[in-house]
Amino acid sequence: MNFESEITLLIKSRYPLVAVDTIDETYVSRQLFEVARSAGMKYYRWSLTKGLRVDLKDEPFYQTGDPVKMLKLAADLLDPANESVFVLKDFQKHLKDNVPLRLFKDLLNRARETRTTFFILGAELTLPPDIQPLAARIAGGYPDEKEILAEINAAVLEFRKSGAKIEIDLKPEEVKRVIKSLKGLSLQQVRSALNQAIVQDWRLCSRDLLEIEKFKKAIFDRDGVLEYFAPEGSAAIAGFDGLKRWVADRKAVIFNESSRLPPPKGLLMLGVQGCGKSLAAKVIAGELEVPLYRLDLNRLYSKYIGETEENLRKALKTVERLAPVCLWIDEIEKVFASSGGEIDGGVSRRILGTFLTWMQERKDRSFIAATANDIESLPPELLRKGRFDEIFFADLPSAASRAEIFRIHIVRRGMDAAAFDLEKLAEASHDFSGAEIEQAVISAMYRAEGAGGPVDTAGVLEQVKLARPISVMRPEAVGALRDWARKRDILPVG
Repeated sequence: MNFESEITLLIKSRYPLVAVDTIDETYVSRQLFEVARSAGMKYYRWSLTKGLRVDLKDEPFYQTGDPVKMLKLAADLLDPANESVFVLKDFQKHLKDNVPLRLFKDLLNRARETRTTFFILGAELTLPPDIQPLAARIAGGYPDEKEILAEINAAVLEFRKSGAKIEIDLKPEEVKRVIKSLKGLSLQQVRSALNQAIVQDWRLCSRDLLEIEKFKKAIFDRDGVLEYFAPEGSAAIAGFDGLKRWVADRKAVIFNESSRLPPPKGLLMLGVQGCGKSLAAKVIAGELEVPLYRLDLNRLYSKYIGETEENLRKALKTVERLAPVCLWIDEIEKVFASSGGEIDGGVSRRILGTFLTWMQERKDRSFIAATANDIESLPPELLRKGRFDEIFFADLPSAASRAEIFRIHIVRRGMDAAAFDLEKLAEASHDFSGAEIEQAVISAMYRAEGAGGPVDTAGVLEQVKLARPISVMRPEAVGALRDWARKRDILPVG
């Protein structure tokens, strides 16, 4: 259901008030006007600077820049025989005063007996407790794929009219990827992202996807809870063949809304620390060809009552807006198993309930890739079928995988893998995790830099012998995790 359909449904449901969270009030106002016009409704719009106006007329009612006088006039304009829409910009800020709050509450109670709906537009709206029960909430101002395509065409046309020569080098499937990468942005942000990408070289091509994702990263990193990460290709990770096949089997369904199969919800990866679970989340996003966002559950917490849950709801609404995406939740047990709600006043239990409900009921095509190191500390309700499609276990890598991990990290750092004895390195690093292998390569590079010589097999072997892997330092924990996965027939990632 798109924004206009949701708005129409809320009006028909006789909500007296709808709070629209938006950063693009011009776009939302236009959509609300179109809905009102299509339904034959009277359309009023108000702002502090311009007062109350009807339809698209510029002349306001007398002295209605004052919120109190506007509310009194709005009460006179209520007509049980006619449907009306009132669009109020940033009006929630004036509800901190007792007089506007009382007048508005009376007005909403009267509106319930008419066919009038008030809309408050603003960014991150917070309504007084007296008003909240009367309101529906919705996020708006984010164009759908058709509107994004139209905006792309309009941006190119505008540049060409100004005399700029723009080269378009996009295949049909690349156009779809560009459109998907722009989802979740307001119309103005879409235009800004396009402008930033185009003026780099006056071309619109597949490489501009990186510029668009950089733009989005800057926006979402600023918001704090969702963090953008660049996806990785399957070559970035050694092994994990079983996981890759599982994801490949579901790739077509996640985008095909006409498929008879439900879209995959996601998976949970548990395993030994440092064995590639986080990297696998990036590879999953790369395999699905969707953006990757990490939900930082620790940054949800606030000292104010109720704000933590509201932060989570906003984050999940943003995920729905961005879909299809891959939502990465790293070390999920650290939040949902931290206290069981006994120490933090029940906050962790409440956010768990909100998160579980969303996981069960969501209809968007986002894919969850969650990781955990301590599966036994997770609440059982998070593990039951219906939350995740599958649970995978990432064990310490085999000899073949260890050799490939050495090769990946040697090549990544600009060295020739053919100059190293990978089999010897793999044999020496028995029961090493991928992270420990990477650190051995890095330590060898530091050692060679200090000695003024090249990095070679002997140097890496030296660092391997000096290292104490987690399988040695915490053998009981590693063994218990392996036993847990084996007894429950958890699928291996390999």
